[in-house]
Amino acid sequence: QVQLVESGGGLVQPGGSLTLSCAASGFTFEEYSIGWFRQVPGTRREEVACITYEGSTYNAANVKGRYTISRDNAKNTAYLQMNSLKPEDTGVYYCGAIIKARACVITSIDYWGKGTLVNVSS
Repeated sequence: QVQLVESGGGLVQPGGSLTLSCAASGFTFEEYSIGWFRQVPGTRREEVACITYEGSTYNAANVKGRYTISRDNAKNTAYLQMNSLKPEDTGVYYCGAIIKARACVITSIDYWGKGTLVNVSS
């Protein structure tokens, strides 16, 4: 059974940090590119970062320099380190997996997790 399970969300003050984890099972993790996406209620889900199956990374412009995506294929887990958090970073963060892709195109994601809530507020 394919699963992606996000964890690490929570309430954090502006300027703080969080690390999200995406634990995968049921598929060959190293063959998949992993993306992190954020969604605020009433808006579209948007990509924030992607790490390809080859290890290349991409960050959206509004998180560049603050977010770092990484993966540990031995642990079947991807991570999103978020620093200098802002209130506008608030949302539900989802990880998604796409097989052997060079970009995490949201419409082509094969598997989704259920999300973890990040709330940046004082």
